[in-house]
Amino acid sequence: MQILQVEISTEYIALNDLLKIAGVVESGGAGKALVASGVVQVDGAQELRKTNKIRPGQQVRVHDVEIHVVAEAA
Repeated sequence: MQILQVEISTEYIALNDLLKIAGVVESGGAGKALVASGVVQVDGAQELRKTNKIRPGQQVRVHDVEIHVVAEAA
């Protein structure tokens, strides 16, 4: 399994944008389609809301990629 760490400087990031920034998909639209397909999990539960707010401390999993979201260091 590939584990990626993504730092965000805001309170949250939309799920489809996180997938794009992490390099899982090439665009936000592709991220929305991936979420809609039902293969994305947030903290171990299936997530179908394309723009769900992902906050530091949460984990997103797609196939064999796990994304850990952390707050940007000050």
